[in-house]
Amino acid sequence: MRWSSYFIVTSKEVPKDATAASHQLMLRAGLIRQVTAGVYSYLPLGYRTLRKVTTIIREEMERAGAIEVHLPTLQPVSWWEETQRVAAMGDVLLRLGGPAGDWRTHTVLGPTHEEVITEIARAYLNSYKQLPVNFFQIQTKFRGEARPKSGVLRTREFLMKDAYSFDIDKAGLDASYQKMFDAYCRVFTRCGLPYLAVEADSGAIGGDASHEFMVMTDAGEDFIAVTEDGAYAANLERATCAPLPSQSADPLALGEVHTPGAGRVEDVCAMLKTNPAQMIKTLIYSATIPAGKDKTRQIRVVALVRGDHDVNEIKLRKVAGAPIELALPKVIEELTEAAVGFAGPQGLLARFRDGDKLIIDRDVVGLRNAASGANKTDYHVTNLNPGRDFPLEGPHITVADIRNVVDGDISPTGNGSPIRLRKSIEIGHVFKLGTKYSDAMSATFLTREGKPQPLVMGCYGIGLNRIIASAIEACHDDNGIIWPATIAPFQVAVIALDPREADVMRVAEDIYAQLVQSGVDVILDDRDERAGFKFKDADLIGFPLRVVIGKKSLADGVVEIGQRRTQSKETVTPGAAAQRIGELLSQEFSGLRC
Repeated sequence: MRWSSYFIVTSKEVPKDATAASHQLMLRAGLIRQVTAGVYSYLPLGYRTLRKVTTIIREEMERAGAIEVHLPTLQPVSWWEETQRVAAMGDVLLRLGGPAGDWRTHTVLGPTHEEVITEIARAYLNSYKQLPVNFFQIQTKFRGEARPKSGVLRTREFLMKDAYSFDIDKAGLDASYQKMFDAYCRVFTRCGLPYLAVEADSGAIGGDASHEFMVMTDAGEDFIAVTEDGAYAANLERATCAPLPSQSADPLALGEVHTPGAGRVEDVCAMLKTNPAQMIKTLIYSATIPAGKDKTRQIRVVALVRGDHDVNEIKLRKVAGAPIELALPKVIEELTEAAVGFAGPQGLLARFRDGDKLIIDRDVVGLRNAASGANKTDYHVTNLNPGRDFPLEGPHITVADIRNVVDGDISPTGNGSPIRLRKSIEIGHVFKLGTKYSDAMSATFLTREGKPQPLVMGCYGIGLNRIIASAIEACHDDNGIIWPATIAPFQVAVIALDPREADVMRVAEDIYAQLVQSGVDVILDDRDERAGFKFKDADLIGFPLRVVIGKKSLADGVVEIGQRRTQSKETVTPGAAAQRIGELLSQEFSGLRC
């Protein structure tokens, strides 16, 4: 490919509204152009990289035994109602507008394809003889993202690889899951990403086990907990840690202190001259539980955590066994008989109704002489002791891990390694769905004994756009992108510094032809521009290797080869250039990660 006949648009200016490095560099290097908030066009250079990522994923999916399909973007909302995900997805699920009764009102734009693939499975996967099977696709998704940001990292339209496995039992699912997990590791390694696989929560997709594949970078929106020794990693929603040691102080007499207007932890600490780690926060939630056929009722869930900890609502929801949301002020005031901000655990059980729950974080149990709300407006209590001043067991009570881990917590593996919180980008997610969707959509097969049984499913997603942005976030400098050779739009730039000089162009053309012949993805910069201008473009776009041919170097019988990542340069004879490029690319491919 010749630069002069290709379409490449670069810019020196940093876009004002772009804060993430990947967003800035993708715009400046001419990879993408914004259409509207959360929607981008891929320009030729960006699309070349996107196609290379697609090829790697497709090869590894097929290597893992998955079979490619192509599923529609338009989906009937009735399928989503079968799986009860319309409410769960909320505004993320985009619906078409139209007059009442029009076909568009019964249609959604697919943010994911569990329902579609499960409908295919229930139609055709009728016997154990057809299992296991794994389908995958690479398809555009649409999600009603309220706040698209950071370029292609958070968008309303994006390209995703999703796969769905179907097995006869859990053992089969475990095997399918491991195949896909291994395939993901190969994909991200081939794409040159410094990824980490972490334990994760399944969220709205559902299922009982999942892992996220993350790239650690300050541009990320997710936090992951990673031990210093690397033996444990999990996203913040799922992360746990070793329990904190119990305090050993002798219990003191319970006291009550007037704390007018002090409803926040920091205000109470200032008044009582204590610290958040010696306080108990009492948070009250409302939950909806079944109450007979097609009926539900509200219960109250009281959660206790230390004052320096935050409730992990994912963990709390699982312990409570029901969806939860922070209670309205009137619910809190009814239960505590005090204004919001003055709730405490003592005496609350006497006001519980049937079904109400008290869920105590395990690190609250070890506190001694703590402070908390007094269930009395403008008052707090001191010297509150769990087990003495409020019970730790009983029909309404559960002690569990319900808090977010914090930096410095100790690994749950027992090796004593501290946990560190790191920002990261999610690039892939694998789920063990079990029978969540097959139960909801009556997707069954006949066992060897001729009995109907629900299909056991797994789900596996990769964000292609995020792979590109993550590669840039992980590998760039002040001059531009540093692409892994496997997904660079071009692996090599042959730069003719003096295109008006016949000898320069002859050598450049010869090296270019040799590289093309050997299968190298190469572009020939034949523009009549200043050398510095060409070098800046090459660094900005991030070609892994460049060969520079100039009048002066040819007079010495050499050309220059430069490596983008290391900034190293070497000279070789023109006749040895193609071979040396091949050797350097082999080294790039063998390293793979940035």
